[in-house]
Amino acid sequence: MDDSSTILNPRGDAWVPRVATLDGFAEETATGRGLDLRDVEPLTTMTIQTRNSHYRVIVTRGTSVVVQGGQFFPDAVAARIDGSGFGGSLLKVGWIGVGMRMEIVAGDQRIITSPVHDILIQPHAGATAH
Repeated sequence: MDDSSTILNPRGDAWVPRVATLDGFAEETATGRGLDLRDVEPLTTMTIQTRNSHYRVIVTRGTSVVVQGGQFFPDAVAARIDGSGFGGSLLKVGWIGVGMRMEIVAGDQRIITSPVHDILIQPHAGATAH
């Protein structure tokens, strides 16, 4: 038995992935790669590659974004990225983590993406004065 990856269910009849426990989730997200959207400057553009899709995300303020990509966002739409998780009920709020699934809310839809493979922050174009 590998304590870092699984624990025994209290009933003793099933194995539970360690990331599905609060301690395991906290440990995994503390050491994982990613970024906190609340620390990202407004108007920053990112490209995010998941296992199944490619997204273009522009941060407007905090966790509010404009997102385009994947099958659910063919056109740019105002949305909110609530955070990331491993597909269970635990969520690291405001976080986009490599290996984790983003939870995106747009209108009355909640989209959970496939796991994030890469996050690329595009350089600012810089304002020019005429």
